[in-house]
Amino acid sequence: VALPMFLALTDGAAIREQRRAALRVVLYTLVLTAVVFGSGTAVLRFFGIGITAFRIAGGIVLLVIGLSMLDGSSAHTGSKGEQEHLSQTPDVAFYPMAFPVIAGPGTITTLVILTGQAKGAAGYASIAAALLAVLAGLGVVLFLAGNIGHYLSQTLRSVMTRLMGMILAAIAVQMVIVGLKAAFPALAGS
Repeated sequence: VALPMFLALTDGAAIREQRRAALRVVLYTLVLTAVVFGSGTAVLRFFGIGITAFRIAGGIVLLVIGLSMLDGSSAHTGSKGEQEHLSQTPDVAFYPMAFPVIAGPGTITTLVILTGQAKGAAGYASIAAALLAVLAGLGVVLFLAGNIGHYLSQTLRSVMTRLMGMILAAIAVQMVIVGLKAAFPALAGS
């Protein structure tokens, strides 16, 4: 999802500018995910929201995003005011790339669920290591986006977006199913 969107948002920019934007995207995403990692479950407890309810809600939001990608549009376009701000602001690193494209509902939900189920320091360390590995991979892909973009036709970008939309929709449905089984044990069958 990130690569086609990043290429579209930085279309016409020099490779050097794209690479600077890529580094900012990774930095902003790191900060956002670190905040969720450190405080996500505390925020849920503050509002009295259980992991199960958050999983179901996150799955529904992720499903909407996945379906919009299958449709060829994007749920990340925002309101008219946000779209106007984006057209006037050349820097897309924080909005919409870091948030909500990368550190959006799916990422936030996943981090909150994983940290809510983590067992001790080893569990948190493994989640943090996985998160850092994903961000490093993202950084490499976005840093080389200009070079990669030369090999991707508009048709291939469209196919990639729709394929990722299908994958996101399937992940979302799985999240909702798991959440519903946890909320209603009779649905689990045992």
